[in-house]
Amino acid sequence: MTPRSITLAALGAAGLTLAGSPQSHAQALAEPPASAGKPRISLHERHLNVRAGSRVFVRGSVRSAAAGLPVTLEIQRAGRWHTLARVRTDARGAFRLRDRRTRPQSARARLRVSSTRRSLGRLNVYRTAVASWYGPGLYGSHLGCGGVLSAGRLGVAHKSLPCGTRLTIRHGRRMVRVSVIDRGPYVAGREFDLTAATAQRLAFGGHGTILTTR
Repeated sequence: MTPRSITLAALGAAGLTLAGSPQSHAQALAEPPASAGKPRISLHERHLNVRAGSRVFVRGSVRSAAAGLPVTLEIQRAGRWHTLARVRTDARGAFRLRDRRTRPQSARARLRVSSTRRSLGRLNVYRTAVASWYGPGLYGSHLGCGGVLSAGRLGVAHKSLPCGTRLTIRHGRRMVRVSVIDRGPYVAGREFDLTAATAQRLAFGGHGTILTTR
């Protein structure tokens, strides 16, 4: 054995290679460089408040040494996280996630890259409903779901949704998340009655259409 052969054999037994050796070049091509830390997710654009039948959209990038990382868009239902869409990052670490939502819903949303998670707030998918509002002259009255109505009480009345049901309501650019606290309305063609405080938060007056996640 020549001295170089002995050196290479010793290094190979130790799991090492000499710089410039054929083995070191092959390993450099086959093994991606290790990341300096956890991937860092940056958001560039997101559309998480959409009407039923429209697409949810999230665009961003992942700061990482390796391309091809799986990025997952997830929502929480019944205490568990469910995948809506999955893609891999391109050579620059960029990603675009899309998913069409056909039913009204409101759920916490997040992005996941390996063990890194980033909250997106809530995903709200709306449908249109006709609503009115009530309050003055009825303060102090008992509510159908318990308690009494007051000027500052947030909530809605609905004829069939279970008491305590949470929903997000949107009117124009304003949104509020409230619960079903009463029964009604009993005027034909109207599905929701908003309390005065809820209507004020939404800048909603009289009766008309709203967007709701239930």
